[in-house]
Amino acid sequence: MPSVDIHDHIKQRILVLDGAMGTMIQREVLSEEDFRGSLFADHPKSLKGANDVLCLTRPELIESIHRTYLEAGADIITTNTFNATRIGLFEYALNPFIHNINVSAARLAKHAAQALSTPERPRFVAGSLGPTNRTASLSPDVERPGYRAITFDELTSAYDEQIQGLVEGGVDLLLIETVFDTLNAKAAIFAAETAFSKQGRRLPLMVSGTITDASGRTLSGQTLAAFLISIEHADLLSVGLNCALGPGELHAYVEEVSKRAPTFTHAYPNAGLPNAFGGYDETPSSMAAVIEPWMREGWVNILGGCCGTTPEHIAYFAQAAAKYPPRVPSEPPAYPQFSGLEPLVIREDTNFVNIGERTNVTGSRKFLRLIKAGNYEQALEIARAQVQGGAQMLDVNMDEAMLDAEEAMVHFLNLIASEPDIARVPIMIDSSRFDVIEAGLKRTQGKSVVNSISLKEGERAFIERARLIRRYGAAVVVMAFDEQGQADTYARRIAICQRAYQILVDKLAFPPQDIIFDPNIFPVATGIETHAGYALDFIRATRWIKENLPGALVSGGVSNLSFSFRGHQAMREAMHAAFLYHARQAGMDMGIVNPAQLQVYEAIPKDLLVLVEDVLFNRHSDATERLLAYAETIQNRHGDTPKDSDPWREESVDKRLEHALVMGISTYI
Repeated sequence: MPSVDIHDHIKQRILVLDGAMGTMIQREVLSEEDFRGSLFADHPKSLKGANDVLCLTRPELIESIHRTYLEAGADIITTNTFNATRIGLFEYALNPFIHNINVSAARLAKHAAQALSTPERPRFVAGSLGPTNRTASLSPDVERPGYRAITFDELTSAYDEQIQGLVEGGVDLLLIETVFDTLNAKAAIFAAETAFSKQGRRLPLMVSGTITDASGRTLSGQTLAAFLISIEHADLLSVGLNCALGPGELHAYVEEVSKRAPTFTHAYPNAGLPNAFGGYDETPSSMAAVIEPWMREGWVNILGGCCGTTPEHIAYFAQAAAKYPPRVPSEPPAYPQFSGLEPLVIREDTNFVNIGERTNVTGSRKFLRLIKAGNYEQALEIARAQVQGGAQMLDVNMDEAMLDAEEAMVHFLNLIASEPDIARVPIMIDSSRFDVIEAGLKRTQGKSVVNSISLKEGERAFIERARLIRRYGAAVVVMAFDEQGQADTYARRIAICQRAYQILVDKLAFPPQDIIFDPNIFPVATGIETHAGYALDFIRATRWIKENLPGALVSGGVSNLSFSFRGHQAMREAMHAAFLYHARQAGMDMGIVNPAQLQVYEAIPKDLLVLVEDVLFNRHSDATERLLAYAETIQNRHGDTPKDSDPWREESVDKRLEHALVMGISTYI
């Protein structure tokens, strides 16, 4: 048959996915000899339970299972490769056979699909990529929260090997399924996109997450909304949910995916929750009764079954699916979305986004001292205080000559991932070294922000880095910096930002809402005449960007503005508050600040406000001198420590213990 495009068929009807391969294999009650066959008669390890190896030792059994599901009404069958990576089959010592297992699995499924395909109803083969038995986001050792049993690179390499075999065997699409850790899924997506780029052609890609309990979160802690945002960079055929829960428990989450996802959607739940004997009690008719409303309400495009589902279940699903039209995907959101364990969505009515600045060794002497001393526990407390103080994102920077920046970045991000109250916010990975940025991207399961790239090394390096950032699923800060240097005038700021925007949007199809321009906040009130217009030029450039570069955001390092008043916290707070008031009116969306030290604009003493705004707007030639004179008349507040952000310390002992246990704070133990 000529090749067909699944996109044409998924728009016409609800497609039916097959049921559980494992359930059907278990029905056979296979022996060790069945798994070994003649090929592995002398294999040093027991192979019983390595279902994937049956593609080599019992190929006729695997193909017959595929045919049974197809005869029951399945439009898509999945290859018997859920664990067929060097990671998943490591304990069975099958690494030399990974490629052959995947090729064979794909060919068996393809042969069965072609035998039952017709021009009116073609059947498709999805290459199954399971989550592996490792997690890249969490440590398996509670005593070592910074340790990982697997890395992003190891996962990517394993998935690449598996994908090569599946593609060679002839699969029609790839299914990244049972995602319990989004970082694992991002590694699989990265491997798939890299393979597509090398081959010069794409296969449709499906991603299926797993909600593990009534909390509505994945095993690695993400909410469903955060999970969907974390993988939105992938060009997906469909996104949905499978496994862990039965149809009743999955109902609300299927509805949520339908409301949030701009792609086609799917669902294939277990046949209920496991009973005391590890079996599944949902019958075909009882399960069909629960999931039929999903089709009637227009929530799904693909429907199937996971653990415990059989051809009998799929036959019921197929009968129900034939009665309803498929879901029509919604338009993708045009507003910016980021995520940690929880989502950060920026809409027109969203308040200014505070990016915590104190987890930056170049901006906080205290944080630098702690990292240099290896006191990461106390460094985490700074991050926690920033989030508790109002930071909606954390800027993490380890660029210091006396540090191994990559090692420090990796370790600190791993530790953050083990602290849910910190990890709930997105991470801004901040470094002047792209290798450090890339190392950071490999440690964050959410949708992070890279800070930053620029045109200073030319367009080629800029494009290469932007493509990689997109493949990792991150947004990007673009500095107003080009081959001639850092932009320090209004004209240079807008020219560089316009050029970068055109490259990203027109050449790379980079989503505008994932571009954050930093038009350079420089110090004012320095006594140098050429610095006098820096604040005003930033505000003017911000307004121009918002009016002329649709969708893009504007950010900046706010503390740079008051650098000439280092050590005089009262003056710095007043300058920051006044600057942000006007920059926000011009369209500034976010800024790197210490949220615990943000002053309210209306609370600035009126006489001080006049002097500050004279400096910001460069109104008088002696504005700096007058502000300096005023500074000498008010009490000077020194220090690197934020305002008291621990009101819970005033509570009773019981309340303090409760708060410390819930928040994971050991400082006062």
